[in-house]
Amino acid sequence: MKDDETPVWKREFPVAWADDHLATRRAFTRSLVGVSCASFAATATLAARRAGTPARTDWPVVELAAAAEMPLGASRVFDYPAAGDACLLIRTELPETESGPQGFVAFSQRCTHLGCPVVYRPAHGDLQCPCHAGYFSAADGRVLKGPAQRPLPRVELERRRGVLFAVGLRA
Repeated sequence: MKDDETPVWKREFPVAWADDHLATRRAFTRSLVGVSCASFAATATLAARRAGTPARTDWPVVELAAAAEMPLGASRVFDYPAAGDACLLIRTELPETESGPQGFVAFSQRCTHLGCPVVYRPAHGDLQCPCHAGYFSAADGRVLKGPAQRPLPRVELERRRGVLFAVGLRA
């Protein structure tokens, strides 16, 4: 083939075939299957390890507030079960049987979508995630609207002599 008959792309991108180490489709497929199997094995190992872990029963007991201190519609941020794990204590209008001790509920403040902090909106009776317009029920933490797929983790409360305590966390 003469130089003037050589296609333009070959002149602009010359390839020295002796130096070229192409991966064949078969070799690429083999490596893709290997990586996929390794990823599956790692995921299965982590899932099995988590499934074998017993449910936590040694939750700390943390004093939150005197029930009389919180007016209806008020909310308060606290850390539970450890420092830096922000949660939200809310005084709602709900009866004691639905929401815990005399209308008090508490949830993790981290949105289950991407972890942004949720904010209580007493006028609407919900918790809003301002990052992606997500909304959760203030009664039970279920998703009302938005990209989140899981409800907010709920903090279990107890009332002892008029004082509220956090005693557990349930997803």
